Amino acid sequence: MNDGIDQLLRQRGVQVTAQRLAIMRAVAARPHATADELAEDVRAVIGSISRQAVYDTLGVFDNKGLVRRIQPAKSPARFEDRVGDNHHHLICRGCEIMFDIDCAVGETPCLIAEDDHGFEIDEAEVIYWGYCPSCRKDKSTAVSA
Repeated sequence: MNDGIDQLLRQRGVQVTAQRLAIMRAVAARPHATADELAEDVRAVIGSISRQAVYDTLGVFDNKGLVRRIQPAKSPARFEDRVGDNHHHLICRGCEIMFDIDCAVGETPCLIAEDDHGFEIDEAEVIYWGYCPSCRKDKSTAVSA
């Protein structure tokens, strides 16, 4: 499979291995997956890989700007390969499904801090929380029962 991932890894100074290629492909195929979910996906493709190897590789990818690590409250970290565009996320409180939401207003970082405490702000991370239509329906059914 020549999807350019090997070239992307090399451009970012990451040694190309079968495990790293498989992990990057898994992230691309399953945005917002946890490290454990990605490990399962990678095992289905290449066989054996340790959980620690997946965590370590995702850490390298995050440091090199290849993946974005999202850490919603009360949830394991999730990973995606959509990086560098300052998008946000929408998460269902019920089933935890997650969607990308393009920047809400204006230019990066979308939101202007009332008091920047002297920082030069270059990014805003916003997570919208709510209930998806299915969970909303389940919630209203449970209340009326």
